[in-house]
Amino acid sequence: MAWKSWTSLHDAEISSIHDFSCSDPYSILGCHPIQTDKGLKTTVRVYLPGATYVHGEFANGDGEFDFYKVGDSGFFEAVLDREYEHSLYWLHISLENGVSYRVMDPYAFGPILSDFDLHLMTSGTHYELYKKLGANLIEHEGQKGVVFAVWAPRARSVSVVGNFNSWDGRRHQLRGRGSSGIWEIFIPHIGEGEIYKFEIHAQDGSLLSKIDPMAKFAEMRPAVASIVTHLDGYKWKDKKWMQTKKATGVFGSPMNTYEVHPGSWRRDPADPQRFLNWEELGEQLVPYLKEMGYTHVELMPVMEHPLDESWGYQVTGYYAPTSRFGTPDQFRAFVDKCHLNDIGVILDWVPAHFPKDSFALGRFDGSAVYEHEDPRQGEHPHWGTYIFNFARNEVSNFLISNAMYWLREFHCDGLRVDAVASILYLDYGKEAGGWVPNKDGGNINYDAIEFLKHLNSIMGKYAEHAIFIAEESTSFPCISRPPEQGGLGFHYKWNMGWMNDFLSYMHMDPVHRKYHHNNLTFSMIYAYSENFVLVLSHDEVVHGKGSMLDKMPGDWWQKFANLRLAYAFMYAHPGKKLLFMGSEFGQFIEWNPKQSLDWHLTSWEPHQKMQNMMKVLGNLYKNEAPFWEIDHHSEGFEWIWCDDADNSIISFFRRSAKGDLILCIFNFTPIPRNHYRVGAPAPGSWKEVFNTDSDMFGGSNVGNFGGSQTEGIGWQNRPWSFCVNVPPLGGVYFKYEK
Repeated sequence: MAWKSWTSLHDAEISSIHDFSCSDPYSILGCHPIQTDKGLKTTVRVYLPGATYVHGEFANGDGEFDFYKVGDSGFFEAVLDREYEHSLYWLHISLENGVSYRVMDPYAFGPILSDFDLHLMTSGTHYELYKKLGANLIEHEGQKGVVFAVWAPRARSVSVVGNFNSWDGRRHQLRGRGSSGIWEIFIPHIGEGEIYKFEIHAQDGSLLSKIDPMAKFAEMRPAVASIVTHLDGYKWKDKKWMQTKKATGVFGSPMNTYEVHPGSWRRDPADPQRFLNWEELGEQLVPYLKEMGYTHVELMPVMEHPLDESWGYQVTGYYAPTSRFGTPDQFRAFVDKCHLNDIGVILDWVPAHFPKDSFALGRFDGSAVYEHEDPRQGEHPHWGTYIFNFARNEVSNFLISNAMYWLREFHCDGLRVDAVASILYLDYGKEAGGWVPNKDGGNINYDAIEFLKHLNSIMGKYAEHAIFIAEESTSFPCISRPPEQGGLGFHYKWNMGWMNDFLSYMHMDPVHRKYHHNNLTFSMIYAYSENFVLVLSHDEVVHGKGSMLDKMPGDWWQKFANLRLAYAFMYAHPGKKLLFMGSEFGQFIEWNPKQSLDWHLTSWEPHQKMQNMMKVLGNLYKNEAPFWEIDHHSEGFEWIWCDDADNSIISFFRRSAKGDLILCIFNFTPIPRNHYRVGAPAPGSWKEVFNTDSDMFGGSNVGNFGGSQTEGIGWQNRPWSFCVNVPPLGGVYFKYEK
């Protein structure tokens, strides 16, 4: 029972809670020892604006007590005639509107995060940060509930708001954990599905409403609030996949990647505005990937983002699979299904920059937290976004932990890092005077390089299965070399140079191609300077660039023939492969992220045959070791003849580790070259295994009647040769048979 009706609260304590200037409300609220004229006793204080009556009950059944209202302050206090001991207790609360309810006081609980957790966070080495920050379902001091924790180093105070407290920021003010900048609170007996935000009072007095930077789920746009969800509990079925896959194993394996925007690969035919969910995508996309011979699917960003037109590259929820396509567990099930069908899952990941939306990371506590204060360092002028401040341990930790989150908690098989050039160069996209040089006066971002090396080392230790791919458009050296060799540690780099040269060449009228023959051959000069992925990505079929089919010159027959030829050349050229969705069946128009691909085109013969060719080509590539087994070494490739510019013909062979050979010949003119003699590296039979000009692919059926036999006629610096018919705008593969 209550012992006295006076309050032990000081005016300054009351004011600090009222005006949100208390960094540790636990030092005022909750259960505390108090010196009285009867000795050291116990006081219990609660802050419940709008309440008229509060009654207490110890959770262990050891008594009840009444609170006295402290004027009109919103405070209630009970001073108990008992020695202090740490105790949990229930509050029975009656409000002015007549509503009554019962809760356990969150301010009765002790700290949640350990000092060691805080040390790892501030040092930038807490690689499972997502298990500590954000909203996590835990059991604390014997009670189940949710711990909310957030990094806001310059905040004056932080509150969590949601339906559980009528969105009243006065009710659940968080405890600051000293110099760490971390704020925390444990709220018992709330759980999955709670919608919440953080209210942050900045040093300048402004009030900010922010989503949780580490929320694991969020509302469907245009709503943005964070949602409490579980982290554990999904029953994975891909144990064998995860135990047998190693990132380094991809070097000697086929890698044929299908780049997908989940929101527009296919829509519901009955409701074209509705996205397919992960379950539906699993049922439709996974069998398609397998049928077409793809080994991997690369998903454009699936992290939460507010604007569909950003394609996911302006991320606001780095830890939240976007609610557009379902729940986190539904995404896990999609990845699981891919693995059970031998398909790897690569995610586009955006650590280069983030949007300025007021509810998200930007100026998170009223100051530059995740970004630089100086706009010359902290902003991309062309994109209108903020740049991550890699010099801060906590920011680096946020991103490294995020990578681990997707690779470990969702079993994803790799990350394709977006816009790496913008990370590496301080002056990327900036005018003279609009950027800050490094300590040596140069334009290299040393902090970003250390971040990438750090991330690579952690991936190698904690996510051995995962590959690391850079979208890097400059000649920065050693992108795909280990840090101990002076590299950045990526496994692969997108070959943007090859893409630009090759598309420029293919766009030309064939009559002009002989004058630009080096566009075809130049890539082999640097082919082994990095581990490359050849890409024909989404960036090449938007913003007026036209679809892959539309880039090709000539009439419709020639357009399709050129496109078949382009793909055959790409798949034979050294390097892993990536093709954007829709390109495989020759979509007419460029990609529109607001609608489904034009799947109806596959009922038309030219597109149907194009799709059929890509299915044959994809599976042929996957099954033939010469195309990929020693893809990263010069021993796997040899020119037969690269100097026939007048005829726009090139020929080379690919070799496996065992010496198996596939000879590839390409004719980039619409003139068939009959009885074209080709030098051979060995005597024997050469079986035609693929021809883009086959009638089954929409071609004119110029071929070689199954193959050809070598003759002892020296040609192109080789003692053997054979004659072939090279089709117009066609590519042919021959497999060596002794």
